[in-house]
Formats: sequence, structure tokens, C-alpha cells
Amino acid sequence: MNDVHSQRRKRLIEILKAGDLDAAAFVPGSNFVYLTGLDFHLMERPTLLFVTASGEILAIMPELERLKWSQVFPDARTFYWQDATGYEEAFQQAAAAVGEIRVGIEGGRMRAFEADALRLQMGQGGVIDAGVHLAGLRLSKSPEEIAVTERAIQISEIALGETIEQITSGMTEREIAGFLKMRMLANGADGPAFDPIVLAGGNSANPHGVPGDVPVNAGDPLLIDFGAQLDGYNADITRTFFCGHAAEEHAQIYETVLAANTKGRVVAAPDLTAHDLDEAVTGVLASSPFAELIVHKTGHGLGLDVHEAPQVMSGNHEQLVEGALITVEPGLYRPGEIGVRIEDDVLIEAGGCRSLTSFPRALSVVGE
Repeated sequence: MNDVHSQRRKRLIEILKAGDLDAAAFVPGSNFVYLTGLDFHLMERPTLLFVTASGEILAIMPELERLKWSQVFPDARTFYWQDATGYEEAFQQAAAAVGEIRVGIEGGRMRAFEADALRLQMGQGGVIDAGVHLAGLRLSKSPEEIAVTERAIQISEIALGETIEQITSGMTEREIAGFLKMRMLANGADGPAFDPIVLAGGNSANPHGVPGDVPVNAGDPLLIDFGAQLDGYNADITRTFFCGHAAEEHAQIYETVLAANTKGRVVAAPDLTAHDLDEAVTGVLASSPFAELIVHKTGHGLGLDVHEAPQVMSGNHEQLVEGALITVEPGLYRPGEIGVRIEDDVLIEAGGCRSLTSFPRALSVVGE
């Protein structure tokens, strides 16, 4: 059995005890992989991992996953079910095996039909949304996790540099996004962390817009939000460029966002809360002439999920911890005209932080 996953489950047990929980139940997803090393599809067949506060592993498994599961956890009490007969009996057997306990679930991950099946067998009070507690499981990254993330970031930045060298006026958002994905793969990525967001002109004001056949023309902002995935870990980087030249007010908007980004990379530290970091970064934007263009928080955690804990936002008074990897991504958006976002992946370290991203942030013109 993998020692890394065993140590991670020990950390989960500490979280369960601190949260007065007897067990936690996970459906396929990042925590399932993190705790077992096994990656199952989240599909119509319920597949659940249980870890108890005493360290026992149980599972509800579709019969077709028996071999995959049993090769790694041959001694785990496992309740298999067949498509032909359904999963209800497996849930009954699992509930009978654990007795009357408090089971924490990931409220933001587990689907309604799985949670309902658990509550039917364990009672409404026996199944608790423990998302807040379980979020702490992956907050602090190990040196190995940081190293693979740094490599994903390096691949991303090399690919971005190669991409912007190819951009010419008239290229479409879709063409640029396609070239960027190709260069990430060519440089060693397993794939993109998410479909790249490449938005030109007024489209850049849609923070999560979808690339289309819109060309980038002279004077247009060009927002590129992307990242490579490597061994399950993700990069998440945004840079905003200008095609040919930047209008004076657009350059002012850009410099305001850059000042906010710089502020975040300077003040982030273990003695700061996510709320305080957001206030510091957003405060730069709010005190500018462009305050009305603020539409989102400062950032989020990054790791096996592109968006995970902690959420760097107002109202989250959770203290940043050493080993946390977060994004600092302030932005300003004027509908139909311009969007500027500058996003870096920042590691919280003793006494401060370190940006794992190093791609140049100064206002840059492409397509000349």
C-alpha cells in the first residue's frame, strides 16, 4: 500500500476527529484520488469510498470495478453491486456494517442521488455536509506536489511564449487557443488543465468567455487564461496583451490591475487571512478610477482541482497556511470594450510567499 496515500488518510482521520465525525464518504474526484491513488469515473454508477475515524476503509463498488479496486485494497470491506440488481442493497449493507455513525460528505461534490441513498440508510442526521472540514485535507501541498506543479507551470509558460510569437492581426481566438493547446502538449503536458480562454477585443470583458471565430485586430486587448496539467496537477495563468498598440485608457486599466496583482504577491503570507489578502488586492482596484469595473474575487486554491480551497475572497477568514498554493488574479472588465486579468500561481511559505509563475507581467504588445 502506498505510504503517501496512507499518510494522507492519517491526516484525514485527524480532520474527522476534530470535526466530531465518525467517517467520511467520497465519490470519485480529486479527494478520492488523493486518498487512494485510484481514479474512477464519476458516472451513473454510484462508487463510494468510506474512511472511518479508526482508519478502516470500506467501499461501495460497481461489480465492473472489482478488479481495479481489489488489486489495491484487497482487505477492505467492499459492497459490490450489479447493474441488473441495482445499488440499493449495497448501501444497506454498508450502513449495517458501520452502524449508527456521523458520516461527513463533500457537499459540493457528491450528487443528490448518492447523498439521498446514504440518508435513506443512515438517517438524515447521520449524513453531514462536511465540505468545510474536508477542504483542509489538501490545503498544504507537499514538496512533491509543488515540484510537479512547478513543472506544469514551466510547460505552460514555454507554450505561451511560443504562442504569442505566432500571433498576427486577424488570427481568431479559436486559432490562438488551438495553437496554445498544441504547444502545451508538445512541451510535455498531459493535457490542458481546462479549455484555454482566449478572448479578443470586447469579448475580453467576459471573464470566462469561450473562444470563437472573432479575430484579434489592432488596438484590441487579448486575454489568455490557460494552464497545463501534469500528473493530475494544474497550472492556471492569465496574461492580457494588446494587438499592435494599447489605447491610453486601456493602458491605465492594465497598470491598475498590475498594481493589484503586485500587491497580492507582496503581502500574501501565512499570517494573513484569505479575506485580508482579498481586501488588500481589491483595495487597489477599488481606490482607482476604475472601481466600477470590479466583478470577481482575488483568487482561489490550486492543485488537483483548478479551483479548490482556499477561496481568496471577502468573508473567508481562514488563515493562509504554509504550503498553500493560491492564484492572485485581479481583473477589471468594461462590457463590450476591454477586460484585463493578470493571474499568478503563488505558494505560501514561511514569512511570505513565492510566485511560481514568472512570465513577464509588464504591458506587452503582440502581433506587430
